Amino acid sequence: MLDVIGNFLSTSRYNSYLMLKYFLFWFPMLLLAVINGTARDLWYKKIVGDLTGHQISTVSLIILFGVYIFFITKKYPSESGTQAICIGILWLILTLLFEFGFGLFRGSSWSQLLGEYNILKGRIWILIPIWITIAPYLFYKIAR
Repeated sequence: MLDVIGNFLSTSRYNSYLMLKYFLFWFPMLLLAVINGTARDLWYKKIVGDLTGHQISTVSLIILFGVYIFFITKKYPSESGTQAICIGILWLILTLLFEFGFGLFRGSSWSQLLGEYNILKGRIWILIPIWITIAPYLFYKIAR
């Protein structure tokens, strides 16, 4: 799999240009996530509690990302399934680097950060990185 991705990334300048675009398209997702988290903290977390608030905001962020990714992939479609997979992997790496980097910078411990991924305790945040990884490929397949 890594050979396929490596070959894809090295085949043309156009692919590099398109991947740069998709790198830049990640930043509005960061803004959507911040707005979504702010809405959770200011409006409904006090009413439904911390765990339910995080679950609601995870689902709402999946929907927001889905709409955003749909429009991005419609306007700038992937040329291949491999390219769509590369976009998803790029977004996954950027998301995890930001999430863990910013979390550690804020003073959160590794156990606190990893605790958000504990599905057995009702933490469903893991669905976000999964979604941003598969969404470009899913929308690519739907468009075909």
